[in-house]
Amino acid sequence: MRYSQSIGTHTYTFDSLREVMAKASPARSGDYLAGVAARDDEERIAAQMALANLPLRTFLNEHVVPYETDEVTRLIIDEHDARAFAVVSHLTVGGFRDWLLSGAANEVSLAALAPGLTPEMVAAVSKICRVQDLILVAQKCRVVTKFRNTIGLKGRLSTRLQPNHPTDDPTGIAASIFDGLMYGSGDAVIGINPATDSIPAVMTLIEMLHEVIQRYNIPTQSCILSHVTTSIEAINRGAPIDLVFQSIAGTEAANKSFGIDLKVLQEGQDAALGLQRGTVGNNVMYFETGQGSALSANAHHGVDQQTIETRAYAVARKFKPLLVNTVVGFIGPEYLYDGKQIIRAGLEDHFCGKLLGVPMGCDICYTNHAEADQNDMDMLLTLLSVAGITFIMGIPGSDDIMLNYQTTSFHDALYARQVLGLKPAPEFEDWLRTSGIFDSGDSLKLADTLPKSFHRALAHLH
Repeated sequence: MRYSQSIGTHTYTFDSLREVMAKASPARSGDYLAGVAARDDEERIAAQMALANLPLRTFLNEHVVPYETDEVTRLIIDEHDARAFAVVSHLTVGGFRDWLLSGAANEVSLAALAPGLTPEMVAAVSKICRVQDLILVAQKCRVVTKFRNTIGLKGRLSTRLQPNHPTDDPTGIAASIFDGLMYGSGDAVIGINPATDSIPAVMTLIEMLHEVIQRYNIPTQSCILSHVTTSIEAINRGAPIDLVFQSIAGTEAANKSFGIDLKVLQEGQDAALGLQRGTVGNNVMYFETGQGSALSANAHHGVDQQTIETRAYAVARKFKPLLVNTVVGFIGPEYLYDGKQIIRAGLEDHFCGKLLGVPMGCDICYTNHAEADQNDMDMLLTLLSVAGITFIMGIPGSDDIMLNYQTTSFHDALYARQVLGLKPAPEFEDWLRTSGIFDSGDSLKLADTLPKSFHRALAHLH
């Protein structure tokens, strides 16, 4: 179907929903690389105006990736909840934005609406939103998940403690874990990106994290970010796995480039559920995404990178994950060139994921060859914290020495919690108090002295 929009005496014509979506997207290097971006700001505005006038029902009838050849599209369409959609089914994209900004859109109504929204609908409305719109709407959304603690409650900000090491050295990893715990980090997950995906090496790390959590009775969960098939085999060998991890994308072809499909993800979820290791809930999956991954695999079908990214959240939603995070600046400047593009993308991803009912976090990060620095990350951290981000990363000194990129530190999480009055997950907060890490009188204040049990642990490391 063709779409037209006049500006002054000039009429812009867009040959497909795919094209109008791409050209309405705020400028980013990945879309220029793919050859789908608007030629200039005027064409972008024309596309945004055309998009704003589209009925939301359009996205149920015209697909940006073919239904017949893509299992992600089939998942989106076949599992669409028409009853939940009925509340906004009469609206255009522009009318939907107005509704989202109104008092009618609140925590209860947005949660009820989520199953009725498709990724393309929320991607479309994000393209005509200002930054403040993305923050306001996301802040109204509440997505709560549980395993050994409760994540996503209002007034809470969780962190992934990420103690990566370039050689998976247990002593180095343990030192980073205790460093993070002493700053109140780790309630979302203690998660390690292994230097190797070999099953024996992964099982060693799994056992190590299991021992730490058990010895100190920490109400959190662990995850080794290995391939889902590695986790399944480790479970078959008796490994005490809490969360099963996998990177996912928004098309079948892109997921195949990761060596997965929906069936494999289902096998991973079933394997983890079979262990019954959760104490307060059974959300057992952890997914990571990132704008540009489909393009890097030549699996984007001519669709803009933000729309494809949002489709990945439909994959995540299918498996009721504990955690999902967009690793927003990790893929590099070919896809998000500078701090401005990274900030916008992070806010878009969070907004879209929350509207779809996904527990969105963000790895607020950049690579060293991007036109960005830690000041840009401070801005995105602050904006996302105001927007109600579920969790962020905590890494010693903001510098991941294994993956070679810059992200957020344990101190950054303390800053966000202190400035905005946010707390860790309630079970983890209680543990921080009773263990002596946080002052018993103020859950945002670190204790003046280190707990004796941690003194012993650190002495053992030395």
